Amino acid sequence: MVTKVLYTAEATATGGRDGNVRSSDGQLFAAGYAACFHSALLVVAQHKELDAEGSSATARVGLGPTDDGPGFGITVTLRVDLPRLDQERAERLVRSAHKVCPYSNAIRDNVQVELEVEAAADAAAPA
Repeated sequence: MVTKVLYTAEATATGGRDGNVRSSDGQLFAAGYAACFHSALLVVAQHKELDAEGSSATARVGLGPTDDGPGFGITVTLRVDLPRLDQERAERLVRSAHKVCPYSNAIRDNVQVELEVEAAADAAAPA
């Protein structure tokens, strides 16, 4: 695990496969993860018939020394905004996308990934 983050890059993806990615510094891992995760999110949302319109995924990738010897590692925080879903449904959707996303699967059990979900404050929960 990373003991202290020395540098953080951030990238935000919108629009899925046909969308775009904005990056704080051109860091390709952050941009790739954000884009891949957002695409996975949209696929899962469509499959579950959930409204993910206007959503975005931001990957914050931290770099720092590891606690088990020389070398560096990364940490990731994925922040997902889902303005058309209530908090509970948004969190379930993000957890499902995390299971589907190829980047998430590639680094699972090797990189600490934190999921942050921002849903609509006024979205109605399902009846």
